[in-house]
Amino acid sequence: MRMVQTPVIPVVGRLIRDNPGTISLGQGVVSYPPPPEALEAVARFAADPANHTYGPVEGIPPLLEAIRGKLAVDNGVTVTDESRIVVTAGGNMAFANAVLAVTDPGDEVILLEPYYFNHRMAVTIAGCRPVVVPTDAAYQPVVSRIEAAITSRTRAVVTVSPNNPSGAVYPEATLRAVNALCRERGVYHVHDEAYEYFVYDGARSFSPASAPGTAGHTISLFSLSKSYGFASWRIGYMVIPEHLFDAVCKIQDTILICPPVVSQFAAVGAMGVGKAYCDRHLIELARVRVLVLDALAGISDLGEAPRAEGAFYVLLRVRTNLDPTALVERLVREHRVAAIPGTTFGVESGCTVRIAYGALTRQTVAEGLGRLVRGLRAVVGG
Repeated sequence: MRMVQTPVIPVVGRLIRDNPGTISLGQGVVSYPPPPEALEAVARFAADPANHTYGPVEGIPPLLEAIRGKLAVDNGVTVTDESRIVVTAGGNMAFANAVLAVTDPGDEVILLEPYYFNHRMAVTIAGCRPVVVPTDAAYQPVVSRIEAAITSRTRAVVTVSPNNPSGAVYPEATLRAVNALCRERGVYHVHDEAYEYFVYDGARSFSPASAPGTAGHTISLFSLSKSYGFASWRIGYMVIPEHLFDAVCKIQDTILICPPVVSQFAAVGAMGVGKAYCDRHLIELARVRVLVLDALAGISDLGEAPRAEGAFYVLLRVRTNLDPTALVERLVREHRVAAIPGTTFGVESGCTVRIAYGALTRQTVAEGLGRLVRGLRAVVGG
């Protein structure tokens, strides 16, 4: 466990608490709550005493059915006898389940830089070796680099699109190529789609599991945390090959027994509203995004942010010799605005910081971005 990196969000959270009045551009959350239908479903849960016992390891039937329908409509993924759905306690647990199910200690899992830090943590906790493959200057995967990194110990290649932390959306052709490579080399393609609904400027989120012939080697991960304002309810799900179902159930039964049934009831209510609920809020978030990008364009002399068409993040490259963690600490202490250092996501070259705008509104974005711009000009420009 000493080899596992320390989670950055609690560290930055303590820094924020020690500096009251700080506006956080750090943690990836949305500003809106769950739909009322989710809370109404909780009332139905409480009305039946039988709901207070353990539920099925893989999730309650009404939620599994709702997910099956959603996958078909929103993702083009048909769940057949070759694949199974497993409800999890959030997307992080889905990823941990996947790693534990397909690896032995000492195996390798390929992550793309920048990676989601909890993914690297899970790989290390499993006793495996994370192999980090750089993306290009626009934070896009380079398939030839991934292919060169595959060895006899590789068990999986992980992709995240729309991407946390960069906001990049991987093209369908690229994801198809990665998936085909995984099939050819006999490894799993683990694809994280937690931000599937958060796309802008005509970008489209693609599910590799929708392509023919992918069910046997593709593991798809999803989450309600962002799209339905469900962060604390801890509901995610995974679509896995049928042959991994017993292994995943062993893992989940040991760690969790079953996903929280009260949260699953809420999820059924939320998914009954569907993607339209997120789309309504995405209109406002898209306006906030424009304000963020405009503000960053005004400091192009201090840094640059490659095209970010998805999620609600920008990974800003800052032109400075300062260590990213030192920059973040100064921004909080001296300017009361928080971001996340890029080293958290495996970016070791130069100084990068992740800016999260999902929790901002048009009323708060001006102040938060104003502090960031002034802070960068004072710390870096000075």
